[in-house]
Amino acid sequence: MSQKRLFLLDAYALIFRGYYALIKNPRINSKGMDTSAIMGFMNSLMDVIKREKPDHLAVAFDKEGSDYRFEMYQEYKAHRDETPDAIKIAIPYIQDLLRAMHIPIVEKAGFEADDLIGTLAKQAEKEGFQVFMVTPDKDFAQLVSENIFMYKPARMGNGIEIWGIPEVLAKFEIERPEQVIDFLGMMGDAADNIPGLPGVGEKTAKKFLAEYGSMENLLANTHQLKGAIKEKIEANKEIGILSKKLATILLDCPVTFDAHDYELSQPDVEKTDEIFLELEFRQMKTQFDKIFGAGNEEGAIDENGNSTNEAIQKKPVAKKSNEDQFDLFGFSDASDETISTTSYYATLENTEHFYQIIQGDLPVKLLLQNLSNQNSVCFDTETTGLDALNAELVGIAFSFEKGKGFYVPFPEDQEETQLLIEKFRPFFENENIEKIGQNLKYDLKILSRYNIQVKGKLFDTMIAHYLINPDMRHNMDILSETYLKYSPKSIEDLIGKKGKNQLSMRTVPLEDAKEYAAEDADITFQLKEHFQPILEKVGTKKLFDEIEIPLVQVLADMEKEGINLDVDFLKKMSVEMQKDIDTFEEQIYETAGEKFNLASPKQLGEVLFDKMKIGGAKQKKTKTGQYATGEEVLSFLADEHQIVRDILEWRQMVKLQSTYIDALPNQVDENTGRVHTDYMQTVAATGRLSSTNPNLQNIPIRTEKGRLIRKAFIARDENYTLLAADYSQIELRIIAAISGEENMIKAFQNNEDIHRSTAAKVFNVPLEEVTKEQRSQAKTVNFGIIYGVSAFGLSNQTNLSRKESADLIETYYQTYPKLKAYMADQVNFARDNGYVETVLGRRRYLKDINSANAIVRGGAERNAVNAPIQGSAADIIKIAMINIHNKLTTEKWQSKMLLQVHDELVFDVHNSELEKIQPMIKHEMENAFKMAVPLDVEIGLGKNWLEAH
Repeated sequence: MSQKRLFLLDAYALIFRGYYALIKNPRINSKGMDTSAIMGFMNSLMDVIKREKPDHLAVAFDKEGSDYRFEMYQEYKAHRDETPDAIKIAIPYIQDLLRAMHIPIVEKAGFEADDLIGTLAKQAEKEGFQVFMVTPDKDFAQLVSENIFMYKPARMGNGIEIWGIPEVLAKFEIERPEQVIDFLGMMGDAADNIPGLPGVGEKTAKKFLAEYGSMENLLANTHQLKGAIKEKIEANKEIGILSKKLATILLDCPVTFDAHDYELSQPDVEKTDEIFLELEFRQMKTQFDKIFGAGNEEGAIDENGNSTNEAIQKKPVAKKSNEDQFDLFGFSDASDETISTTSYYATLENTEHFYQIIQGDLPVKLLLQNLSNQNSVCFDTETTGLDALNAELVGIAFSFEKGKGFYVPFPEDQEETQLLIEKFRPFFENENIEKIGQNLKYDLKILSRYNIQVKGKLFDTMIAHYLINPDMRHNMDILSETYLKYSPKSIEDLIGKKGKNQLSMRTVPLEDAKEYAAEDADITFQLKEHFQPILEKVGTKKLFDEIEIPLVQVLADMEKEGINLDVDFLKKMSVEMQKDIDTFEEQIYETAGEKFNLASPKQLGEVLFDKMKIGGAKQKKTKTGQYATGEEVLSFLADEHQIVRDILEWRQMVKLQSTYIDALPNQVDENTGRVHTDYMQTVAATGRLSSTNPNLQNIPIRTEKGRLIRKAFIARDENYTLLAADYSQIELRIIAAISGEENMIKAFQNNEDIHRSTAAKVFNVPLEEVTKEQRSQAKTVNFGIIYGVSAFGLSNQTNLSRKESADLIETYYQTYPKLKAYMADQVNFARDNGYVETVLGRRRYLKDINSANAIVRGGAERNAVNAPIQGSAADIIKIAMINIHNKLTTEKWQSKMLLQVHDELVFDVHNSELEKIQPMIKHEMENAFKMAVPLDVEIGLGKNWLEAH
């Protein structure tokens, strides 16, 4: 009989890790609850169950700290920040889920999880179990034995790590795992506030252990030490002994391992489903059903249809769900998510509905009559693909009443399709009928291929929800399940998963296509009815009607237009770039004295830090034990050695070549010969647009080679010129205006160089005597202040010391006192209301603004200041785009608006319109929104984007 295995999970270590893994992109549900900590922990738990199929499992929690350690040392963990609110809220949910899964919760007041796990591990080992302590905490290494292992869960692409005795001995350079206690006692632990021996770090602790073997032996032989380290250790012997005691995991806690209680069994799926649905964990619910459900899922069921886990064979299992492979901490995008169908949700199968196929002259005529009598109609196009420029129309679904829908199939013959769509022209161009859709921009682009323009009021449910809850996902399945408790049919049920074997909607049986398409229109219509009053309630209806919805048609037209690309230029640039890359590679190898894989962080780290000793002895390592060689690390070391500068340059060139120079030609549309980016309105919470396929907003412009890529974007032909219109310092102008800071406002009104003006005031010198360096430092503060730049941050960005940076920031605030007051007011407003707003009422919700955790709260406070600035700039350029587009369209200009890149608009201008269009664009952009500070737009012209910018 094989050895039984017990897995003991360190709850708080996994919960905190899951929460901070998503700190920059937290999971927020429709109730505004941050569910990141719950999701992170449950992903770790489910991965262990799926991957390892344990026989026995329990989860240990801290409860009220460690009485034993606090009595010894009152400063133990005293410095730690307050637990983030999201984690406090998470604990009851996690424990409810564990109870529903019949997984023991181990906690005892006054004892830490480390001690509980240590005690249980040793007890279970005596009973013949193999024990795996699931935690990222290195302290547990002291417990490792022949049958006790550390199990570090997978995270962010790194695989799991299992530490047995050999791994622990190698990691800490010791002879016995118990010496980990001495190691921790010697060097201390900042996380737990264990003091350690003064002056002893990791390297010295390993040296002492190699020589003396233990803390006690070191302290008994301090006469062998020399210099300052001897004095420090002799003066702190008691602290050394105390630190070792604090680092020692207890093995005699009042808990008892019970093999029967800890046996993994079939969960109460009804209860877990209830909790998952309350949290809006749709994908996790599906994964859970897969692990514990019936079917032939990997890891739960064998090839004969039987459970591979003895513990899970105890009860009948639930209905199988359909979902992608489990993705630990990957959190697949909602658009790729397959939604499980359960009795909790209404579905096509259990909901009464009337969906009808409309074919033939008379049915089409009757439908059109019905549509013309409506005030508001939802429509949804079905096509042969996602590329709106080339996809063909397969069908259109309509709905104007809950539970009812009509599906009109279109023939494969495109001439016949054009004849049929012409019959619907009166409906689509009827100004009096509101048109509803989900991601309407796609539908508008599809219909435009058939020369159909959608007129009248529009309502896009995706955009509506973005304004209501910008931090949540906005795809229709998520919205339907969250707000309507209805689970729509998945597209994958019809055409299969993405890939070469995926079918086309043309191949789907008509009856199935009708049910799917009409359901989409029906659900979208219901979502519109749900969201409309909420838009009014949260005060964003005006923003929706006057900016976001009008912008849909503007973006659709820009995307259809695309921009011309000089492919030959990029091919030549690629050849030259490869020569430069090869030259730098040879130069790097020569300096290093050997050839190695430059793209391998492991090999690069060994060359730079082990062989060449760059940066000294204390170089940061990743969780896998190799040296960190990211850009942040190397940039910090760039001044130390030429090879580091060469590597950074090499990396930049390789990235430019692969991401843009070689990739852009492949993104030229075969039919138009142009590049067509997609603009996403519902991604950035600040209101900024995002560009994708390709992303034209991230082309580097700070480096010469990066800027050169813009040279590949060219005018339509010799009759056109590219025009770039760029807002000058718009964010600084906005913050000056809304803060009411007179000194800054006057500088802008007088058309002064704001950075030179700031430098003159801050450094107290005449304007004409400001040096280039002073202006540069003032510029860094001007832009950095919006993002809460610290003295440390400013010091890193300039050649100023940290004290000089702190003094500069303080002088800056004295120079612009209302700026500091405005920032404080914004934070206070956010604390009172839970959100901040742009000048046009766009809200950024800040759920952590009152968090007791200083790190979490600090991030929210910075967002409270910069979100209204960034968001206002985004709103203003959107207004300008709408107004310019209206003029270009109604006045029938030949010139076209092509791109929006942050604060810049790019146009293809017919040469005959060059003189007339420049003042029009400048006027519309500078007058998009009136403030105390005038907006200023700079215009450039050229045959390519580089010349024009």
